[in-house]
Amino acid sequence: MKRLIVNADDFGRHELINKAVEQAVEKGILRSATLMPGAKAFDSAVEIGKSHPQLGVGIHFTLVNGYPVLPPSEIPSLVTEEGVFVEDHTAFVKKLVSGHVNMQEVRAELSAQLRKMQNTGLNLTHVDSHQHMHTLPGVINVVLDLAKEAGIRAVRIPKAPLFSGEFGGIGQLIGRVGLGTLAMIAGGKAKSRNIAFPDYFAGIVAGEAVSEDNLLGVIKSLKPGTTEVMMHPGIDNKQLIPDTGWDHDFEAEFGAMISPAVMELIKAQKVEITNFSSLGTEN
Repeated sequence: MKRLIVNADDFGRHELINKAVEQAVEKGILRSATLMPGAKAFDSAVEIGKSHPQLGVGIHFTLVNGYPVLPPSEIPSLVTEEGVFVEDHTAFVKKLVSGHVNMQEVRAELSAQLRKMQNTGLNLTHVDSHQHMHTLPGVINVVLDLAKEAGIRAVRIPKAPLFSGEFGGIGQLIGRVGLGTLAMIAGGKAKSRNIAFPDYFAGIVAGEAVSEDNLLGVIKSLKPGTTEVMMHPGIDNKQLIPDTGWDHDFEAEFGAMISPAVMELIKAQKVEITNFSSLGTEN
């Protein structure tokens, strides 16, 4: 059996992302999304999740490029002078390796994010994180501990093929090797705790959009088992790009999710569209 999980990351980040998620569930193949606890459009994302039971909602733990749930004064090692998280994974990793990240603060903030999600009443299907911060040493232990304590049975393991999508040279290759190594270690830790994860990950880790052609290619090459495709859909690039500060083709990913050609190929190849709740406790 070939199973496909298409996951919408950054759910709750913007109303135009929420709108894309809602429409992609109703008109397309989207059945999984991860919600950012500190995001500005959190409340409307929760309502979409509740009104669309076919959508499995997980938690998109956030330590970079976003807003904390706890007061900044309680987590000084994680925030800037403006009280927000550092801008990206590079800045966070530099702080982490130099010993300037307090792991007790990481645990406190991520615990608060999880409590906020649990208080919505949504049945959380899985955990992942913004810019894959959950795979980092130390952070992965906190995330898996919290998932286990909360009874969340699945996690993203972002071990993508090295040469997927547009290839940007040796720097990008080194980055992908690094993430792949972290993902392998994270997968071993998850397995030891009986926390499940898909067999394959087909998300493009460098930020390029998963276009209709990309998604068709993934579906054509699916192997038996479960494959997750990480995507970031949205409506209206002209507004989303400046609002998020990310030069990403949100519209292309939304279009791929509702593409008739994609849906026809899925039907022809007898692929089961699912979410993380379908995963067992072992891989």
